[in-house]
Amino acid sequence: MDKKSIEAVALSIRSLSMDAIQKANSGHPGLPLGAAEVAAVLYGEVLKHNPANSKWVDRDRFVLSAGHGSMLIYSALHLAGYKISMDDIKRFRQVGSRCPGHPEYGDTDGVECTSGPLGQGIAAAVGMAIAETMLAARFNTPKRTIVDHYTYALVGEGCLEEGVSSEACSLAGTLKLGKLIVFYDENKISIDGCTDVTFSENIEQRYLSYGWQVLRGSMYNIGEIADLVEIAKKEEGKPTLIILKSTIGKGAPKAGTADVHGAPLGEEGCREAKINLGLPEDQQFYVVPEAYKYFEEKRKEFAQAEEDWKKEFDAWSKENPELAEKWDAYWNQKPTGKADVPSYKVGDKLATRDASGKSLNYMCDTYEWLVGGSADLQGPNKTKVKNDDGTYSSENRKGRTIEYGIREFAMSQVMNGINLHGGLRAFGATFFVFTDYFRPSLRVAALSKIPNIYILTHDSIYVGEDGPTHQPTETLASVRCMPNVQMLRPGDAEESHVAWEMAMDSKDHPVLMAFTRQAITVYEKDDKNWRENARKGAYVVRNGADAPDITILASGSEVEMALKAADICSSKKIRVVSVLDKNLFESQDEKYQKSVIGKTNRVVVAEAGNKMGWEQYAKKEDLFTIDRFGESGPALKVAEDLGFTAEKLAELLAK
Repeated sequence: MDKKSIEAVALSIRSLSMDAIQKANSGHPGLPLGAAEVAAVLYGEVLKHNPANSKWVDRDRFVLSAGHGSMLIYSALHLAGYKISMDDIKRFRQVGSRCPGHPEYGDTDGVECTSGPLGQGIAAAVGMAIAETMLAARFNTPKRTIVDHYTYALVGEGCLEEGVSSEACSLAGTLKLGKLIVFYDENKISIDGCTDVTFSENIEQRYLSYGWQVLRGSMYNIGEIADLVEIAKKEEGKPTLIILKSTIGKGAPKAGTADVHGAPLGEEGCREAKINLGLPEDQQFYVVPEAYKYFEEKRKEFAQAEEDWKKEFDAWSKENPELAEKWDAYWNQKPTGKADVPSYKVGDKLATRDASGKSLNYMCDTYEWLVGGSADLQGPNKTKVKNDDGTYSSENRKGRTIEYGIREFAMSQVMNGINLHGGLRAFGATFFVFTDYFRPSLRVAALSKIPNIYILTHDSIYVGEDGPTHQPTETLASVRCMPNVQMLRPGDAEESHVAWEMAMDSKDHPVLMAFTRQAITVYEKDDKNWRENARKGAYVVRNGADAPDITILASGSEVEMALKAADICSSKKIRVVSVLDKNLFESQDEKYQKSVIGKTNRVVVAEAGNKMGWEQYAKKEDLFTIDRFGESGPALKVAEDLGFTAEKLAELLAK
């Protein structure tokens, strides 16, 4: 190792970071000043990567979980030769910049995931590490190894205080993810001051109890950092936490205090820091010449690593043509098999969660790269995959079913990591009401355009006896208002399969599907092109008339309710519309919307949830919704108590 050059890289990271933050008059200088060495060692000596091709599939992954310290990674990526120019560095935190305030997936070459909210980065790293083991088990052969890389992450106190990191790291230890290596920048400072008043636990003991290997060292001993990584790599049965003692804002006038965490140093502070660090005090965005030279000389080495892999891959492909064909299918999300599409007839009665289970198995038979599981609700969620390779574990890396345990937040963020890694598509499942537990990660998935698939059962008051804590009356509305999230609520078993097809088609957004616990009837559909039109968000189930007296817009189980109410109120011409995806329907052109709603002067909305968002379609008195929490009791009794029945809907229609 060329320690002098690594020191030059670390010094340059500090220089670029403080100046970019000062120019933007916004940012967090503490972490990049305090942890520059680990980034320099990683990008220069540790990572298997090629800056000329940031998407090389067998590269090592690095996640800056402490995303507020984003100038650390931007500076390192720039120096290493990724597509980040000095002009990009100078436009830090500006609109349209490749260097946004926190790392954003898709905005910056070399950034593996969005890692703004603390704790979510390390959870995504767990997903990436899982994906590596799954692909290695499926494609490596006794003779050839084409999947062999590590996942690294850098965390701070904030990440480790957030609950999602506990969920994810507990899971990682249980799964014995030996190729996951996490650096902990131990500076014991957060925004409000020293963390001693809020964070007094023994981190080493905590991670040992998770089943991790824990190593200790100094952030400022370059050789020691590299040696600790080698020790970590030798432990194949445990993830590793490397605790590096550091000083936040190293070199700054107020180093070691909360003052350097999240505010520019100021012009005088930058000048003093440069003097303390041995940088030219009168130069901005200064890079030590040795830093550029070091990475220029490394480029051939980086490129050779990918070239060597390509040769191994080509030899593997010739020796294993069937596996090579499957590899292409995995990475291009193409079918790997054939299966019979679930079919139903009018009058069949089953819960849509059961229909979802059938569709899930169809998809898993058709697409071998579809993996995932439930947050300890495999039975209720109907996510048992019948023809899989068993449960994923340290003993069975080929398993497709991931047992997440009661960790909804970690499950969702691990899904993000699996999908971002590539080669696989992840689904996860829980009760619909527990969307609130993974909502922050859903938001990151939406921001990052990640096509996660969420199977969400027990979708309304018909959960029954579990009571209002498990009855998601407000959840539909709250999910629908999140940008780039698709919320599907199918009305019967046939629609449930269409919902699954729509979810699988997504390439750039997460899809949530809400399914019933109670059995509902497969209904006849007047629209002969209903499958095609359902993909537009809504279609006509019962025509009623071209100019109906009333059009009922209903979703999920309330489509059946609307049909029953229309039968009761037979004196009126009533059209019933199934709204599978409210937002998607609203995005259609006016002509299609009018063709579905029909020439009517009255629209009634029927949905077992909050009225929010439906007001544009119907008058207040025609919103047959539930704008309160539920009750505990048998499902039908709860519905009766709330006045949410077909009979009550018919009374409304008759007015």
